[in-house]
This record gives sequence, C-alpha cells and structure tokens, in this order.
Amino acid sequence: MDKLTSFQNPKIKQVLHLREKRERDKSNLFLIEGYRELSRAVENKQVIEILFICEELFLGENEFSLIKKIRAQGASIYPCDEKVFRKISYRDRPDGLIAISKQYKKALSDITFKNKNPFLVVAEAIEKPGNLGTILRSSDAVGVDALIVCDQCTDIFNPNVVRASVGTLFSVPVVGASTNDAIHWLKKNKIKIVAATPSAKEEFTKVDLTYPIAIAVGTEQLGLSKAWMEQADIQVKIPMLGIADSLNVAMATTLLLYEAQRQRSL
Repeated sequence: MDKLTSFQNPKIKQVLHLREKRERDKSNLFLIEGYRELSRAVENKQVIEILFICEELFLGENEFSLIKKIRAQGASIYPCDEKVFRKISYRDRPDGLIAISKQYKKALSDITFKNKNPFLVVAEAIEKPGNLGTILRSSDAVGVDALIVCDQCTDIFNPNVVRASVGTLFSVPVVGASTNDAIHWLKKNKIKIVAATPSAKEEFTKVDLTYPIAIAVGTEQLGLSKAWMEQADIQVKIPMLGIADSLNVAMATTLLLYEAQRQRSL
C-alpha cells in the first residue's frame, strides 16, 4: 500500500480528532500509541481497527511480528510518511506505531475476583491523566482485581492515560461508577473500604490489610469526598516528616498497594 503523505487525508484527520474527548465519546474509539502499549493491548485481546506505521521510526525488529498479529485480527494497516506520522503522534519520540481501537465499558457487575480475598482500588475524581495511568500501572504490578474510577474527571481513554499506564489499561479491569453505586456495591460484597487521608490516626503500615479491601484515594487538593470518609471502615495515613503535608496521589496509592500486597504475601 502507498504511504500516506498528506496531512489532509481523512484517516490522518481522524487520528487528530481522536485526541479530543468529544470525538472519542462520539465515535466510541480511542488511540493507542507505542510498541509496548500495543503489545499489551493485543495480549489482552483488545481489538485494533486501524494501525498506522512508520518503519523509519521503528526501534527494532519486533514491530513486524506485532504488525502481523494485528493484521491477522483484520485491522487495516496504513504506512505513513515520517512527517505525517510525527504530525499524528502525541509523543516527543514516536516509535512508529499508532492504532485506533474501540472503547470498552465495564460495570461493577462485571468485576470478578481472582480468589476469595478481593483486592480493589477506588480512585475518586482524579484529574490528571498521568496520575490515573500511574495508578493503573501500580494496580497491575500488585495484581488487584479491578480499579473503580468514581465520579471521573479524566477520560480513561485519554491518550496520556494509555501512555502513563504503559498498556496496563488493558490488563487491569477498569470500571466507571458513581460514588454512591460503588459504596453500595462494596458493602453488598462485604469488602471493607480503606480510606487514605492525611487526617487519619492510623499509619498505613500498622493496620491489617489482608482482608477483602478496597483502597480509596482522592485528589491531592481535596482528598476523598465526605461520602467515602463517612462510609470507610478504616482511615489510614502515610507519615509525612518534612514540610509537605501530602504526596502525589499516584505515589501515595503505590505505597498503599505495595503494603497491602506485602501483608498478603506473608
């Protein structure tokens, strides 16, 4: 197939439009860029509809086997001129792979547990895509059952969420829900809510995190809402010994998740 060389090509314009949430919502599509992200998408059976490639930007030889797998799914492949590819890439150093894929929706009822000891994360009103992506990455690392995104301020299909998650968006079940629905579902399933807040009396390393839990975190500025604080079974804090009174939400979540994983592996 001939390379796409015009910025005015409808397919190129489609990619650029999908950077905007309104277009993603309208089309029910989103972008996946990068070899690692696409590899993990394919491994987790995320269907790719269109793949744009630029061989001049490939970092090695593994890209060709990945392209073969994506083509076998039935995806359309479009080679691009380097200038055109750099135009549609949202990275400073693109690696020659961008795909369009269908969005997926999961409900609370879709969550399944890996064993009889559920381990969940609740992220309420996280504003920055990078933080949500990093929370996904940490959730994948410790093997949580699901990430529940409540009252979301950030679109989980934002290109920067996909990028920051390094493809773990496709390995960690992500569910969108209201705060009220999530709390009701957790209580119904006898999963205790662990609320992270600087005002807590208990340090996170000194409480039992081995039972069925959902670790709930909120924004740095406002923290968790009143509903989560009132319904929490336990509140925990991360000790702060310097002049700062809180950590970045993604960093705090990572610490809490690894402490829970450490306790559960003893």
